[in-house]
Amino acid sequence: MQQVSGRERAYRHLRETVLVDPAVQGTFLNEVDLAQDIGVSRTPVREALLLLVAEGLVEMVPKRGAYVPPLSGRQIRELMELRTLLEQHAASVTLAQRSVPLEAMRAALAEQEHLLAAEPCDPHVFIEWDRKFHQSLVDAAGNELIARTYAGLRTRQVRVGVAALFRTTDRQRAVCVEHGRIVDALQSGDEAAAHAAISDHLRITQRLFLEA
Repeated sequence: MQQVSGRERAYRHLRETVLVDPAVQGTFLNEVDLAQDIGVSRTPVREALLLLVAEGLVEMVPKRGAYVPPLSGRQIRELMELRTLLEQHAASVTLAQRSVPLEAMRAALAEQEHLLAAEPCDPHVFIEWDRKFHQSLVDAAGNELIARTYAGLRTRQVRVGVAALFRTTDRQRAVCVEHGRIVDALQSGDEAAAHAAISDHLRITQRLFLEA
């Protein structure tokens, strides 16, 4: 088994654990604390931060360190526009190829409903299943480049999704209903209905985030 480098460990921790937390937006990251949490020296942490700078997720401020800029309204709109295009394309392709991943999507939805029933619902776990629900559809289209592009949106997706859950009461339940509509449309083979369900779901998330 190939050993994971310190830089890769730091990168994964930052991308998958730290930056997905809406609370870190608008704050500076402490490299010493991060190094201790990850179990590496400061050098791989700094290298990982530079990778995240290149991805536009972190900014390096002279004499201050690594800053996590809040997502702007424009970035949110662009994210949701890209997600809508990719997911609607995946819906069309999988319907045409009869490869809609209904089992995987239903399983993800069932996990969300289970979390909802077992209050309190952990928003990060809920949104991780949300991400798997959507990613399974994109993956099933069979285009590796599109799938990797979509997967690369994970940090922004989770940050927006978790934040949106706190924008209104009972958002988790509404998400499950919206996911159910997407699954129903795909199961029926109705491409137009699937496109509409995907668009409506993402538009609501965008609106909730921007109206806060």
